[in-house]
Amino acid sequence: MPRVSEEHLERRRQQILDAAQLCFARKGFHETSMQDVFAEAGLSAGAVYRYFTSKNEIIAALVMQTMVPLRLRLAEIIRAQTPPVPAEVMRMLTTEVIKRSGPDGPLRLAPQAWALALVQPEAGVPVREGIAAMRDLWLEYVVRMRELGWIPADTDVDALAKTVIGILPGFILQHLLLGDVDPDEVARGIAVMLPVVPPGDR
Repeated sequence: MPRVSEEHLERRRQQILDAAQLCFARKGFHETSMQDVFAEAGLSAGAVYRYFTSKNEIIAALVMQTMVPLRLRLAEIIRAQTPPVPAEVMRMLTTEVIKRSGPDGPLRLAPQAWALALVQPEAGVPVREGIAAMRDLWLEYVVRMRELGWIPADTDVDALAKTVIGILPGFILQHLLLGDVDPDEVARGIAVMLPVVPPGDR
């Protein structure tokens, strides 16, 4: 019985998050009210506030829910026995972005969350933590590239990781706002910037 109860609570929580995501994708964070979320979820105010005490708490939960799968995908890619070259890593990641950024897709919320993080400290915590965790994964990958001899031994891996992570937000913005960039183009660009050729392919 307790397990059923926990499953019910989790389903209800997800129902609220799904409703909020739809509202935010349509109207943006600032224009969406808690009343909009109540209506979209088909729940009373009391039912929603049982799970989230504010709109910022909902936003924080959505940011975590949006970024974690992308981080897990990156971790899976770079921790392969022999990881793909940078161009292929970015092709895989940008393909994931496209899958998750349709009309009601969760990644459409990313730029709004970044903007909100600048002015709302509470909502900014999960955004900053998510970016830092993503950067740590890029650092792990760059260190592996150095160990594999793909980049010079004296490479400033910290600087390279901080630079490479900026490519993905740039792709997200171009994809959402301009719609004229695709994973193959990004992969070709990365191949020019980081022309890595594994020793076995030389």
